Amino acid sequence: MSRGQIIFGFIMAVPFAVLAWLLFGPAIRRRRFARLRRQQPPADLAAVLTRTVRLYASMPADLRQQLHGHVNVFLAEKEFIGCNGQEITDEIRYTIAGTACMLLLNRKANYFPGFTSILVYPDTYQSVDVVYDGLVESHEQSTRAGESWHRGPIVLSWGDVIRGVTDDSDGFNVVLHEFAHKLDEENEGTDGLPMLHADHHYREWVDVLGREYEALEKRVMRGDNHVLDDYGLESPPEFFAVATESFFEKPKAMRERLPELYEQLRRFYCVDPAEWGRS
Repeated sequence: MSRGQIIFGFIMAVPFAVLAWLLFGPAIRRRRFARLRRQQPPADLAAVLTRTVRLYASMPADLRQQLHGHVNVFLAEKEFIGCNGQEITDEIRYTIAGTACMLLLNRKANYFPGFTSILVYPDTYQSVDVVYDGLVESHEQSTRAGESWHRGPIVLSWGDVIRGVTDDSDGFNVVLHEFAHKLDEENEGTDGLPMLHADHHYREWVDVLGREYEALEKRVMRGDNHVLDDYGLESPPEFFAVATESFFEKPKAMRERLPELYEQLRRFYCVDPAEWGRS
């Protein structure tokens, strides 16, 4: 076979390989995920989560078991990278994975597609924002506890992670917040409107979250805000991420004070944390 024939054969094979992956790739990934979920989790996973993640201890036993399977997939799919001298330990990997995977319970899990890297700093870090004023571009530094880059990595401060997961009632959990942004991305945009379970849910979601956004503005102006952090007023995506934090960390208060919002999130996340046992 001549060199030209080999090259021609290779060129012809590429489209077929791409087509085969498009047709069979998703099924292969689903089978891989199912196999990983069935495997035994790391021997010390439950002990680490019990020690670091207060929410884990309050979850029903069947959800904890389901969580272990999701963590298996998450650890296989994501890469943890330490920054500014931060060493990546099993405690860091398990704590972040276990908290993030709470967002996947009882749902069709895609395991936060579109990115693989999680950057972990020892504590709050400096981030540079590009600001435009007309044609003038400027750069501003800000201190961050975490951030989610669109179709890119998640960045977390380990100090803020551990402060958030060890207190399950303050409404602050940077892992839940940033991974909620990744769920928001799954419908191609980051707009506070994630992929819902049925088409007829979208109108109600937009109506309820729009009203609750306006209600939060009024409560903040009155100085009478108790359930949602006012950072949610930054934008609809931030409102969704902040609401996710409170849904898991202040579920009884949200169900009592903001019942429509609670019901939308309960239907989306397919769990009812207000019914979980809490110490």
